[in-house]
Amino acid sequence: MHPRRSIGCFVLPALCLSGLSGAELRFDDRRQQTGIDFKHHANPTPEKHLIETMGGGVALFDYDNDGFVDVFFVNGGGLVEKGSAVQVDRSKPAYFDRLYRNLGDGSFEDVTAAARVSASSKTLYGMGAATGDYDNDGFVDLIVTGYGGTILYRNRGDGAFEDVTDDAGVSVAGWSAGAGFFDADLDGDLDLFVTRYLDWSLEESFRCGEKVPVYCSPKRYPPVTNVLLRNNGDGTFSDISDASTVGASPGKSLGVAFNDADSDGRADVIVANDSTAQQLFFNRGKTFEEAALPSGLAFNEDGGSFAGMGVDFEDYDNDGAPDVIITNLAKELYALYRGDGEGVFGYVTRQSNLAEITSRMSGWGVKLVDFDHDGWKDLFVAQSHVLDNVDVMEAGLLYRQPPLLALNRGGRFEDASASAGAVFQIPSAGRGAAFGDLDNDGDIDIVVGVLDDVPLILYSNGSTGENHWIQFRLVGNVSNSAGEGTRITIESSTVGLQARYSSTAGSYLSANDPRLHFGLGPDRRVERITVHWRAGAKQILKDVEADRVVEIEEPQP
Repeated sequence: MHPRRSIGCFVLPALCLSGLSGAELRFDDRRQQTGIDFKHHANPTPEKHLIETMGGGVALFDYDNDGFVDVFFVNGGGLVEKGSAVQVDRSKPAYFDRLYRNLGDGSFEDVTAAARVSASSKTLYGMGAATGDYDNDGFVDLIVTGYGGTILYRNRGDGAFEDVTDDAGVSVAGWSAGAGFFDADLDGDLDLFVTRYLDWSLEESFRCGEKVPVYCSPKRYPPVTNVLLRNNGDGTFSDISDASTVGASPGKSLGVAFNDADSDGRADVIVANDSTAQQLFFNRGKTFEEAALPSGLAFNEDGGSFAGMGVDFEDYDNDGAPDVIITNLAKELYALYRGDGEGVFGYVTRQSNLAEITSRMSGWGVKLVDFDHDGWKDLFVAQSHVLDNVDVMEAGLLYRQPPLLALNRGGRFEDASASAGAVFQIPSAGRGAAFGDLDNDGDIDIVVGVLDDVPLILYSNGSTGENHWIQFRLVGNVSNSAGEGTRITIESSTVGLQARYSSTAGSYLSANDPRLHFGLGPDRRVERITVHWRAGAKQILKDVEADRVVEIEEPQP
């Protein structure tokens, strides 16, 4: 039980602004103004170990409950030779993971040391992060993935975290990549899904390419199984990968996201796989059924696999059913699948115009979110090829690429990068991307992790024009404390129906602001809001004013 305020709403001082038209939408990189001085260190070597090109996750979460979203960056690490072995070194400050506290005035403070989240004593080469309040104490916890294990940080609520990995039973062996908290068994606390990439090790690493050395294709390494950890409700987890049958489906897994694909009230799992079939795990209660192939999600329209990396699981066409976007490499086309709400998906990359937009691009972090507040979820992708010398291998392909912004025009996407700000003209090695309202002005900002470089801190001006918006902050009582797994549908007079599913997972190795954001176009009020809580309760709110954050508390039993 989580005693909180009753249903209500609060409006921060800056939240009385309306949205703007899509043509005026712009993002400004304010990294220098924020004081965020993080630099990702992949430390590439002549040996071209595959882990060097895959990392860079980001997490946006309010770790201190002050109402402002903070930023956590996952770092790589140094690779050092010790005798005949190569080991990971995290001892230098340049290799630390970093947590920056949002001061609420546009600036951030490095609180890594006080928060105890540097991973300086670990031999883990960092990859990604996931957030969730696994112990239901009202403070968001953090897990870090990477080659060499995982780290679970319990948020103590006093500004510091404690490493409870071993005591909680969440040490995942091998190369862990994506992760996400979700309530798999509907018992009110958050379980944990961890993807693992390859059966790969530094001891068995080898360099590919005869004339030009390149990072090896994942096809050269065996697949490995993902891990499902059940929350026991006492601060510990149990590995139920085999019992749940998740462990029966090996893959080469990276991004992970959750939604209810078949409308049965249970959280299903979509996993992006590199160079092999994508995976969709249907939640059948005590077990999961991997059924991407019969559901239409395993391959592209030609029946081929692709380099699945980032993933999002949202309703892009406003029919109330969740859809799936998976990013991949140049010439493969970003894969967009339209869901019917009954667990069946159709490949619609060409119909949505994404084929033309993305044919030469390579994508990682990704999100479907309404940036211009017109009521349709747009698309952002952090981009870059996986090979740092791909231009030598194939003329016309680029390693560093600018990010992509594609606006949703009634179900078809239009490339708006050219007018969205200078950052969309500057090539970078984008990897993880996290999405949230950094300055509480009602629009969605973006933090992009850049491989072996400084991040992009992109502030949107989406709240400065004619369109309107609304956000929801959920407070669970019977369900988990943040209401993850809750489905909200809204209806407004002009836009009509929209749906969102509460989850911080998705993108690429990253975690997002938990607040649910909707654009409303010209509508100044929401006629009807329907809240389907994970534990089964249903709430209906009517005639709610726009341009504010509405806090909704789950009814007590």
